[in-house]
Amino acid sequence: MPRRRIGFWYRFAAVICKPPLVVLLKRDWRGMENIPAEGGFITAVNHNSHIDPLAYAHFQYNTGRVPRFLAKSGLFNKGFVGAAMRGTGQIPVYRESTDALSAFRAAIDAVERGECVAFYPEGTLTRDPDGWPMTGKTGAARVALQTKCPVIPVAQWGANELLPPYAKKPRLFPRKTSRVLAGPPVDLSHFYDQEMTPELLKEATEAIMAAVTGLLEEIRGEKAPERPYDPRTERMEQRRRTHAQRNGRNGRQDRTRGERAAVREAREEGLGT
Repeated sequence: MPRRRIGFWYRFAAVICKPPLVVLLKRDWRGMENIPAEGGFITAVNHNSHIDPLAYAHFQYNTGRVPRFLAKSGLFNKGFVGAAMRGTGQIPVYRESTDALSAFRAAIDAVERGECVAFYPEGTLTRDPDGWPMTGKTGAARVALQTKCPVIPVAQWGANELLPPYAKKPRLFPRKTSRVLAGPPVDLSHFYDQEMTPELLKEATEAIMAAVTGLLEEIRGEKAPERPYDPRTERMEQRRRTHAQRNGRNGRQDRTRGERAAVREAREEGLGT
């Protein structure tokens, strides 16, 4: 299937966004040859800065295959930003609503039309203390297994040094380098034509995230943790600690109340000091 034309809105966005990106970030881009020249495909990208979608989009725009991002639905209703989101073909994600599955269907439709859909499988900025990819959500794997399209893993590093996660101000100096590395397609063929059980989707997602993490190891020149950070496990552990602390406070309060009651009783009986 032929590629979709870039179109006016994407070219217009590039005219606005590329100059500041060129000024703020040096470039070390590799693996462009792994971006398919034709047909629909998925890219799976790590997420470590609020501006890394721009840095990554700059990389892929230069390959001639523009990405269609999944983005919060609220962005599509905000004046010029909303018009640009709609005009560039981004895919709205409706969370906690009856339309929550529409993003999944739209992603499949886009791939089947020969487009690229960019997934951030982590679903949010990484919370790993050292910036490594977290465990992934299954959306990218679902679309990949449904369409049997190529999944291109992409790792990036550098935008997070310009604007660290959750930081309010960029660190402009010294000038940072945007390092982007696209790898060969992840082999998911052994998952094809099987029932899409939670276990199967989890295994396929782990294969995708392992490929992304391996590329980031190459960029950073160091090894990632043996086990990726899992925000669900961390939330459970935090709840456990909070519960234990609350029980500890309640226990101390009970002991204090008991001691005070004993003193009062002793005084009433003439035994206190």
